[in-house]
Amino acid sequence: MNYILFDGSVRNQFLPFTYTRPVADMRIGILTIREKWEKYLDTTTSTITEDYLSEKWPMVEMEENVMINASFLPTPELVEQVRELKEGEAIFHDEDVVAFFACEDQDVDFDTCTSIELEGKAFRVEHTWDIFRLNGEAIEADFQLLTHDRISRPISSTNSLIAPENIFIEEGAKVECAILNASEGPIYIAADAEVMEGSIVRGPFALCEHASLKLGAKIYGPTTVGPHSKVGGEVNNSVIFGYSNKGHDGFLGNSVLGEWCNLGADTNTSNLKNNYAEVRLWDYASERFAATGLQFCGLMMGDHSKCGINTMFNTGTVVGVSANIFGAGFPRNFIPSFSWGGSGGTTTYKTDKAFEVAEKVMARRDIEFSEEDKAILEHVFEATKKYRRD
Repeated sequence: MNYILFDGSVRNQFLPFTYTRPVADMRIGILTIREKWEKYLDTTTSTITEDYLSEKWPMVEMEENVMINASFLPTPELVEQVRELKEGEAIFHDEDVVAFFACEDQDVDFDTCTSIELEGKAFRVEHTWDIFRLNGEAIEADFQLLTHDRISRPISSTNSLIAPENIFIEEGAKVECAILNASEGPIYIAADAEVMEGSIVRGPFALCEHASLKLGAKIYGPTTVGPHSKVGGEVNNSVIFGYSNKGHDGFLGNSVLGEWCNLGADTNTSNLKNNYAEVRLWDYASERFAATGLQFCGLMMGDHSKCGINTMFNTGTVVGVSANIFGAGFPRNFIPSFSWGGSGGTTTYKTDKAFEVAEKVMARRDIEFSEEDKAILEHVFEATKKYRRD
């Protein structure tokens, strides 16, 4: 069977992260949503997404296809239902389509489909803040998926361990002189990752491939540090997609960082308002600030964005793609894509300069800044012009 992941109706609720990727390629837990589905289904998947992303993430259609709404994370019960789908059948959760069987070049009419109700609990992300809010549950599920019937490599005796049965260290990982407390949730250290001396980690926690915790890092779960990322200082309940750095002291809480981000030394995010009120966050769909229902919510930062040393982010700040933030004081709670500046105001960060930086940064990880990447960012630049004031 050919499986295709589609963005679904909530795609715009995940901006700025989905400006530069399909919904399926967001990370929550240890794995991206795509990686979860592919591991459960034991096959590769392709994507239905926005036209400007389709060259990098093309759809592969065959004679028979099962389309899966990527905002739904796989569970054993859902995977079994998806595997058993037959032509003319669709799985629903309330009014939302979870998955459906489609033949090549054949229109699907959901009014005539055989409707199947989703069995078991729906595990779904619908807003940016769900990425950190549901991260603990996602780490638990991925931990079971990745470590089932496997044995962790031995953990060095230089470490202090609590609930070591909930700690899994992959081959090539280095962990020395750290405190690892997995009593509240599992700790997963991926291949070739490193936890440096003096780090204190409370699970649930995932350190992905080639990522590192710097000396003396303090990590509260549920937190995920994506591949090739570096983290120091204090982090609480946050998700870093990958290839991003928070290498120094400073606090990051209840936040999500995309890829190729960098937080300057002593950058701090507020995750709680002084009056303990509900946090409102910029909503791209309505183009206004919207209620989150959360008391704790920090920073949402899109791909390729960066900030200078001593940057202070207010509670519930959204930073778009390829923004460069610096200077004293608190910048606005919504910083549009391709902004250059800080609390004193911003100008447009020109694409030629932004692309020059992206090429250098990606080359440091031996990854090419491709023509596809450039075309995607050019589209984002044009699509977000209305938010910039100059």
